[in-house]
Amino acid sequence: MAARAANVAIPTVFTTSGDPIRLGLVSNIDKPNGNLIGTGQFDAGTASKRLELIREIFPSATNVGLLVNPPSPLASPVSREISEAAAALGLKLQVVRASDALDLATAFKSLTQMKVALVIGSDPFFSSPGVELGRLTLSNRIPAIYQYPQFAAAGGLMSYGGDVAPHSQGRPFDLPIQEVTKVELIINLKTAKAFGISFTERDARTRR
Repeated sequence: MAARAANVAIPTVFTTSGDPIRLGLVSNIDKPNGNLIGTGQFDAGTASKRLELIREIFPSATNVGLLVNPPSPLASPVSREISEAAAALGLKLQVVRASDALDLATAFKSLTQMKVALVIGSDPFFSSPGVELGRLTLSNRIPAIYQYPQFAAAGGLMSYGGDVAPHSQGRPFDLPIQEVTKVELIINLKTAKAFGISFTERDARTRR
């Protein structure tokens, strides 16, 4: 975003978990016509799906937490999508905010006291410490879902989102903006067992 605001001619490659057009990075997907090029997640609808998955696993839950980074341009659309989905499901949404490491510590202290299941909003700030977030949710016994598989691999309960790895290679300046179309659901069975949740082969086939 800073490079875009600087309006310089230096070629810049980006990757984002949001829609590049909605974020103002490019005006056209097929022909960006600028110095910015890269990959975008285009995950409209997957944020609300994460909430639905948490509710499916914890059908008796009435309160759900949402972790967002307020300064991020992704915070508002994600919050709006999750809020609408929570209202449709009859859930009370508790929004918790964090923009740095100290905020995260405070946020998890609050979430532990709230005793809620957690949806972590899509944001670069949360992507960097994704492994640490997985460990935090496990150590604080907070059932949570996030976008990237590293989270589930580190102890988080679930991840659900596009796989950006295949789109992070090649010669980006020769290509249009690449759209991530593969969406994966990953469940950490060890963490699920810690929460008293079990899955069968039938469950796995149903979710494919």
